Amino acid sequence: MIDLPARIAAILPDLTAWRHTLHAHPELAYEEHRTAAFVAERLRGFGLEVHTGIAGTGVVGVLKGTGNGPAIGLRCDMDALPITEATGLPYASTHAGRMHACGHDGHTTMLLGAARILAETGPGGATCVFIFQPAEENEGGARTMVADGLFDTFPVDAVYGMHNWPGLPVGHMAVHGGPVMAAFDTFEAIVEGKGSHGAMPHQGIDPIAISAQLVNAWQTIVSRAVSPTEAAVVSVTQIHAGDTWNVIPDQVVLRGTTRCFLPAVRDLIEAQMATRADLICRAFGATCRFSYTRRYPATLNTPAEAETAKAAAVAAVGTEAVATDLAPSMGAEDFAFMLEQRPGAYVWLGNGPVEDGRHLHSARYDFNDAALPHGVRYLVELARRAGGS
Repeated sequence: MIDLPARIAAILPDLTAWRHTLHAHPELAYEEHRTAAFVAERLRGFGLEVHTGIAGTGVVGVLKGTGNGPAIGLRCDMDALPITEATGLPYASTHAGRMHACGHDGHTTMLLGAARILAETGPGGATCVFIFQPAEENEGGARTMVADGLFDTFPVDAVYGMHNWPGLPVGHMAVHGGPVMAAFDTFEAIVEGKGSHGAMPHQGIDPIAISAQLVNAWQTIVSRAVSPTEAAVVSVTQIHAGDTWNVIPDQVVLRGTTRCFLPAVRDLIEAQMATRADLICRAFGATCRFSYTRRYPATLNTPAEAETAKAAAVAAVGTEAVATDLAPSMGAEDFAFMLEQRPGAYVWLGNGPVEDGRHLHSARYDFNDAALPHGVRYLVELARRAGGS
């Protein structure tokens, strides 16, 4: 039996170098051509069967198991964010306005590391399908991979994902038995009133005053229409109106996002937002064009696969370092599209402190290299347990 910690320690210099290279060359959604080539080259070097061009820039590596064991998908995301890096690191982004501010460089590196070790030692009973996904950030690359036939070409029995988690100590993990991340939707309301002089509001229909009523009414959907035992968020994040001090404009544009976990709550929020927008605007003599776009579903772990993930996490970092009682996040994750198609689990890997702005999507964020060996070991342990080894 291989000494897994020792083997991971032996390849850690390579892993760190890969991570720094990826960090220095970030690519946005569906533009991950250099990253995809980097991944494919290494997978071929490990002896895996490699498939490219899935969802444009996605890469899949296949490592066949022994016998008639199950097939499992191990997924990571590869894309960066449109953020200007402010870390000052020697391996900082070489592309202005683009940055690995969410740790996908670390995720890609850890999955490559697991593929390397499993190729050397054999995956046991499980056939491992290594999924390197493009466009997680807002663009739904997981949905595109599924639509492009991911699970038709690679019919896995279960699929697993992982994300680094700032604020959780390095060497710790979190596993949820159900909801992990919220559904993510966006909305836009265009309130049409009638402009007038700011000193003569009675001559118009003020869309700004109406919009203020509308924002307040939307907030009471969460506080008064959704059960207090269910989580939900309605956030207006943009208000666009007017361009001078003494003119009431004709129009206000409101945009924002909603979050929840349950499909019934999602339906309620959408219906209530549309109804309240229509009734409030009509009550003041205005009109409203309301649109609601469903972006990502909720990320929901299935019980059996969550238990498999928990067992792998315990093997990787120890029982005391695996949390099973952390609250789910109202952030969103497009891995949910894969979980709609296959059972599976999504876990959090500790990335250490968040001081000095080192939180996700911060210009000062950097994936913590100290987390690399823990993530690689988790993925290898997961492959072994999912395959019955």
